[in-house]
Amino acid sequence: MTVREKKRRREAFWLLFPTALLLLVFIAYPLVNTLVLSLQEYKLTSAGKAHFNHFENFRAIIEDPYFTMILRNSFVFTFVTVALQFFLGLTLALALYKPFKGRNVYQAVVFLPWSISALVIGFTFRWLFNAEFGPVNDIGLKLGILQEKISFLGNGTMALSCVIAAMVWYGVPFFGIMLTAAFQSIPMDLYEAAEIDGSNAVKKFFYITLPYAKPTIVLTLLLRTIWVFNSADLIYVMTNGGPGNATHTLASYMFSKAYSTLNFGQTGALGTMFMAGLAIYTLMFMKITRYDGSGGF
Repeated sequence: MTVREKKRRREAFWLLFPTALLLLVFIAYPLVNTLVLSLQEYKLTSAGKAHFNHFENFRAIIEDPYFTMILRNSFVFTFVTVALQFFLGLTLALALYKPFKGRNVYQAVVFLPWSISALVIGFTFRWLFNAEFGPVNDIGLKLGILQEKISFLGNGTMALSCVIAAMVWYGVPFFGIMLTAAFQSIPMDLYEAAEIDGSNAVKKFFYITLPYAKPTIVLTLLLRTIWVFNSADLIYVMTNGGPGNATHTLASYMFSKAYSTLNFGQTGALGTMFMAGLAIYTLMFMKITRYDGSGGF
């Protein structure tokens, strides 16, 4: 190895060192700490008496009578939310990617939810669906759609649907922004050639638009699924997991377990299961879609 090559390697090491250190401090340490906590009997009220209890925390979580319901809620919440966000975002992107008068103003309006805090959105939707003075009940009664006021957030099924509605409204702009950018990067020559060959709009969409946008679609679906599965703030603000834990997901239940019961051992077990589940999902998703992580397939 020449002196110049050694110098370049040292330079690369020192350039990467700050990033590696930050990853070690903010990612590796919390992960290891979560794994250690998951194997301990650790309550904040008696932290001095913490001791290892092997896999008792995992057994306690699995034997929790609400665990099956919470697990089901997590999958329903994530799948329905991401599916609706994607299809609505795709529709939005198809409507916006071609130039038209006032497009910039329209884009600013429809992409606005992405710039608003999730807490603000949660409080807003909690007010919209309020049983006593919420606008949804008021409008429904005036239009004759409802015969009496409905406690949307007091019913388990309805409450989960309301949280999903809020999450969908919040996340549609993400797909809209990403897919619009992907569509605008497709060469227009391809569409012109397809028109000359007699292709209609449907064929151009399936044979040109989707294939060229596939890397963006796969990556946004992967990221958004992880983000939605991790989301707890909207649930916490709108329903706090109620009624009767009916709107809890693993993320919100983990938050509640940590700060309501102060049982950090079981919280660590939930976190470990959480990480393992997302890691398996990511590997399966990349395997099924044949995505290599660099934008190729």
